[in-house]
Amino acid sequence: MKIQKCREADVIAAGSFYDDVVLWLDHHINYPKWMYKIYPSKSWVKQMTEAGEQYICVDGKKIVGAFVLNADPQGNYRKGNWSLDLPDGAYMVLHALAIDPKLQGRGLGAEVVRFCTEKAKADGYRAIRLDIVPGNIPAKKLYEKTGFRYVVDADLERGIPHIPTFSLFELNL
Repeated sequence: MKIQKCREADVIAAGSFYDDVVLWLDHHINYPKWMYKIYPSKSWVKQMTEAGEQYICVDGKKIVGAFVLNADPQGNYRKGNWSLDLPDGAYMVLHALAIDPKLQGRGLGAEVVRFCTEKAKADGYRAIRLDIVPGNIPAKKLYEKTGFRYVVDADLERGIPHIPTFSLFELNL
């Protein structure tokens, strides 16, 4: 698997990848509570690609994973009881990590986390932080297995009625 920044030419395929993952989740257990064509969506992928923050995981010519890595918590991360008191911009945030459901359990998610850790270190960040929907058992297992520490459940003031709180995790570098 190769991890690369999403290019403008990849936006449609990356948006379709997320759509396929959400449809699969809707027919199984939608742990992250993602919404088809709403989040993550092609327009969101386009916005994150234009910002240089959308990544795709490619096997041959097929997208098998996608995620966003940036310094924007997209919510009030000051509510976290973090082990390091870092200002916004001193840590990276991992968003919307998805792996092709047919390939889950093969270590691809852990490979993405390793990539993010190496990139954050190389770019001078002091931590990686993220949030997941409480009860997202697969994500919780992945992040804890790769060294993240659970911090707290908090209302990040995102205004999402069906997700009033998020579970916060950190990995200090």
